[in-house]
Amino acid sequence: MKIAVSACLLGEKVRFDGGHKHDRFVTDELGRYASFVPFCPEAIAFGTPRPSIKLVNRDDNIAVISNKDGTDLTQNLLDKSYDEVHRIANENLGGIIFKSRSPSCGLGSTVAYLDNGFAASKTDGVFASVCREKFPLLPMEEEGRLQDAWLRENFVMQLFAYDAIEKLKESKPTMKILVDFHTKNKFLLQAKDEKLYRVLGNIVGNHENLPFDELFANYEHNFKVAISQKSSIKRNRNVLEHMAGFFKNELSSVEKEVLHEQIDDYAKKIVPIITPLSTIKLYAKKHNTTYLLSQTFLEPYPKELALRSSLLSAK
Repeated sequence: MKIAVSACLLGEKVRFDGGHKHDRFVTDELGRYASFVPFCPEAIAFGTPRPSIKLVNRDDNIAVISNKDGTDLTQNLLDKSYDEVHRIANENLGGIIFKSRSPSCGLGSTVAYLDNGFAASKTDGVFASVCREKFPLLPMEEEGRLQDAWLRENFVMQLFAYDAIEKLKESKPTMKILVDFHTKNKFLLQAKDEKLYRVLGNIVGNHENLPFDELFANYEHNFKVAISQKSSIKRNRNVLEHMAGFFKNELSSVEKEVLHEQIDDYAKKIVPIITPLSTIKLYAKKHNTTYLLSQTFLEPYPKELALRSSLLSAK
């Protein structure tokens, strides 16, 4: 997959002071599974190094102001932001990672000031705002929030799920293949949004006998909306209990007790989710429960990323 990334996070010296903000998780971990498309509209608009800029809220309109001399630079940055969006739109992107708190790239973390110098609110940077408009369903996150284990896991899960639906679309699927895809993503979707999971189930049921192209477009849209939702301990626990129910006739009383204790401990934030998941996967292999073994929820991204081993901070 291709991910567009703020160039400074890739180690490029494009910041206002001529430095970078190299992010090792992005380059060293995600870089094993993705290629990167760098962007930096500020560097294109103003060069490197350059005077710093800030966002100023004027009558609910955001202006880009030079910290050096107060010059209004809004149109220049906006023009270069649209140029960059048009460029990366041709790259068949699977996601975007922004530099947090940046006047161009912050994703809800950029401070907007009042003319008197006081901070008024937090908002999107100019380029991030344009990207939201252009790519409403594309996975997007900023590197600052990716320091949170729960947000990082949700974002990476979304990246790989988005890539899966895109690859499915490229394969020119049949109705049967779409049903199989929906089936194997059942528990992943339930952990994200139970209502949207049911909506997607009704779509593949095709009770209205829609043409397949129309049906698939509807499924794709709702799938991408569903995977953008954040999982929670409560929803994950419901999924784990549901999966455990597949062994109710195979497990001994002791095995059942151990599994349910692990699920309870996960719900209490005593152990990470990988603990009950590993037990469920072991039992699924032992009893050849193929339905569970096919579920994306067991391994929604490469296990080498090891993101589920530290999810005690999940919401």
